[in-house]
Amino acid sequence: MKLGIVGLPNVGKSTLFNSITKAGAECANYPFCTIEPNVGVVAVPDERIEKLAEIYNPQKVTNAVVEFVDIAGLVKGASRGEGLGNKFLSHIREVDSVVQVVRCFENSNIVHVDGNVDPIRDIETINLELIFADLETIEKRLDRAKKLLKADKKYQFEIDILEKVKIALEEGKCARTLEYNDEEKDVLKESFLLTMKPTLYVANVSEEELENPYENDNVKRVVEYAKQEGADVIPLCVKIEEELSTLEKNDKAEMLDALGLEESGLDKLIKASYNLLGLMSFLTAGEPEVRAWTIKIGTKAPQAAGKIHSDIERGFIKAEVISFEDLVNKANGSMVQAKEKGLVRSEGKEYIMQDGDIVLFRFNV
Repeated sequence: MKLGIVGLPNVGKSTLFNSITKAGAECANYPFCTIEPNVGVVAVPDERIEKLAEIYNPQKVTNAVVEFVDIAGLVKGASRGEGLGNKFLSHIREVDSVVQVVRCFENSNIVHVDGNVDPIRDIETINLELIFADLETIEKRLDRAKKLLKADKKYQFEIDILEKVKIALEEGKCARTLEYNDEEKDVLKESFLLTMKPTLYVANVSEEELENPYENDNVKRVVEYAKQEGADVIPLCVKIEEELSTLEKNDKAEMLDALGLEESGLDKLIKASYNLLGLMSFLTAGEPEVRAWTIKIGTKAPQAAGKIHSDIERGFIKAEVISFEDLVNKANGSMVQAKEKGLVRSEGKEYIMQDGDIVLFRFNV
C-alpha cells in the first residue's frame, strides 16, 4: 500500500513525513528502508502480532506495512507544468491514495504561503490542480471514443460516463464525489484519474488544541468539507508527532499518557489509511515467524495463500483457520487446546478470509 502525502508549503507536510521515517526506523520487526529519498516504510500497528509473538517467541516478527511518499512540487499551475508540476502529477498517479495535510493552527512565526490560514482554500488549491489534470485526460479520451463510435456503437457508454465526469470536474468537483456502478468504475479505471483516488485529510493543530481538536473552527470546516466526499479527517499535532517518533516504546507510552491520548496521531493515520483502501490482515504464526499479510477485504483463501507464495495458491488444498480471538480467549493461546475444542476449522477454495484469521495453508505442487 502506497500513500502520497501532499500539502502546500509550511502546513506541516515535511515534518509529518520526517516523523513517519523516524517511526519506521524504530520498527525492529520491519527495518525502515529508504527506497528513494522521499519514500518511507512503516509498520501497521497491530496488537495481535505482539500477542502472538509472546505466545510463539518466534525468530522473526513482521507487521503489515504502509509506504509513504513525500510528494513535493505542488504550486498553483502544477497541472500546466509549473514548479515541479509534471513530476508532482506523476508521483500522485503512482500512489494508491492521497493524504492531504492542511494547517489548522495560527502561528505568527510560521508564515503561510498565501498570507493567512485557510485550510479549505489550501485543499481547493491542491484539488483544482488535480481537476485540471483530469480534465485534460478526460478530453483526450472523449476525442478518442467519439472517433471510435463511428465504427462501433459500444463506445457510446464510455462517452456517457466520461461526459458525466467532465461536467463534475468543470464544476470544481473531484471525480470521487460521484456515484458509479461497477461497469462505470471499470471504464474509469483505464483513465487513472487523480481525483478518483481515495483521500484522507490530516488537520494539523497546535499542541494546546490537541486535547479537543474538533473544537477548532478550522478543523470543523475541514470535517464538513470532507463529508461531501465521504473522506475521513485525522486531527493531529505534527510537532508532537515528531517528538513521539524519536522516543522508545515505554517513553512514548508515558508521553501519550501525559497528553491524555490512547495512541499517536501517526498510528491513527496508518490504521485509517489501511481501512481507506479496504484492506485487512490475516496472520501466520509459528516459531520461525509471526507475520501479518495484507489482503483486500473479500479475498478468498487461495488468493490469500498466493500472497505468501504463488506455489501455495496453485497447489491449494485447504486452509486450517482459527480466529485470533478464539485462540487467545478460548484456547489460552494454545493451538493444541484449540484443536481439542474444535476451534480450528478446515476451509476450502470458496472461503472468504476474515480480518485476524490465523491460517495454515495445506498445498501440493
